[in-house]
Amino acid sequence: MKTISNKTGLLAMMFAALFVTGCSDFLDESDPSNFTVENYFTKPEHARSSVNAIYAALRDPMTSGFGGGTWMMTEFATGLAATDLGQAVNSYFVKDLKNTSDNGYGQAYWQAYYKGIANANISIAKIPTITMDAAEAKRLMGEAYFLRAFYYFNLVRMFGSIPLITDVVNLQSEQLRPAQATPDEIYKLIVADLQTAEASGLAWTDATGKVSLGAVKSLMARVYLTMAGYPLLKGAEYYTLAAKKAEEVIDSKQFKLFSSYNDFHDPNKKNIEENIFMIQYKTQIIPSQWQVAIIPYNKNISQYSDETGGIYATADFARSFETADLRGKEKQFFYTKYTLESDRTKEIDLGGYFIWKHFDVTAQTSTSNSDLNWPVIRYADVLLMYAEASNEVNGPGAKAYDAVNAVRTRAQLANLAGLSKDALREAIWRERWYELCFENITWFDMARLRKAFNVSTKKFDDYIGHKFSYGPVLAEKELLFPIPTVEIRNNTKLNQNKGY
Repeated sequence: MKTISNKTGLLAMMFAALFVTGCSDFLDESDPSNFTVENYFTKPEHARSSVNAIYAALRDPMTSGFGGGTWMMTEFATGLAATDLGQAVNSYFVKDLKNTSDNGYGQAYWQAYYKGIANANISIAKIPTITMDAAEAKRLMGEAYFLRAFYYFNLVRMFGSIPLITDVVNLQSEQLRPAQATPDEIYKLIVADLQTAEASGLAWTDATGKVSLGAVKSLMARVYLTMAGYPLLKGAEYYTLAAKKAEEVIDSKQFKLFSSYNDFHDPNKKNIEENIFMIQYKTQIIPSQWQVAIIPYNKNISQYSDETGGIYATADFARSFETADLRGKEKQFFYTKYTLESDRTKEIDLGGYFIWKHFDVTAQTSTSNSDLNWPVIRYADVLLMYAEASNEVNGPGAKAYDAVNAVRTRAQLANLAGLSKDALREAIWRERWYELCFENITWFDMARLRKAFNVSTKKFDDYIGHKFSYGPVLAEKELLFPIPTVEIRNNTKLNQNKGY
């Protein structure tokens, strides 16, 4: 991990935050050019700006262009995504199951999320030294603990045994080149961090996009559900914990499903109702960065000059939706035709099933500057987590059916009823595959369940040995991504994952 650059990045972001929120205060500092981590934390606003800096790493993987986009890594790993962007070699490495430790996507995730962890560690260490309102300090610490847990949760699921760094690191630190911790050790920290965040006094919702109690409990449900499955296999106890946390979110009555899938890409619906936690963007300031990736390659339908065709659904997956399923219909989750940028009265066939659920109509047709957030936790996911975990513990029950059927009702599908435990389990999994597709969730479900969706049979195959519809076959090594070459080169204590 690049400790010096992490510190520099944090301070730069803190300065930017202060400039936006209070120019006069910033200019009153005696010598702002001499700010360091050691002397910066002297005012309450420094605490807020330091926590704001932790969020920034969430956006790093979302950058997209003719080189692809880091966020696509876990989508191509499902076998449900296609691309027309031949120069994005990192996409093909993953998509065709020929991945190596030189893949830039894995390196970008590793560096971005460890930068986020480093910034969280600084806030956690330094905020208690500031004289400020105790309740506000506790809430800020809650945000920092949540974000550290989030970054570690993604890293441990992607890479397995990883360095566990909880201190502020400098060139003399023992943790500068740390050994790998086991997944069990990483998960213990994740749970402890989330429990601290849960008790920090955060509000149930936050319309500005900061961490809320709803986000904390929802992520706890996701963590416990993962711990119940592979690789930890903690079973019934953790399914019970997952069901409890998801149920607390449901029973809070603070969240609800959108009535229309159009609300997924409505900037007016940021951080409210179904959107429990999102990566934040703002048009003309920090516009969202994936629009060029979800439009077809050079079809001239967009105001964006870069039409990359970077990622879209395989036809086999898009056509596997039930005939009545609204999500599978045109301009719900996918789109196959659109009007020409030069003449909006003329519509052309795009030759594929492109991702409509993240499509910004205003940006694509007029501004080329998107105001959309990226969804990280939606209420639909919480409902499906509850249904799955509850069924594992208690079998089919009324509340589990209510949860999964709420998602199906919006999709205009008939309610599930009268199923065995095993049949309901697979029905809930199918809902997760369809409802949460292309939201950086499906591959993580595959890894924790050791299952993969067969688009032909609409059943679930064992992960190892599952054949993608276009040919490649999953092997054991694909249960994890390779640790980036540069990290192993810089830290000889790291051991590469099996098979790479």
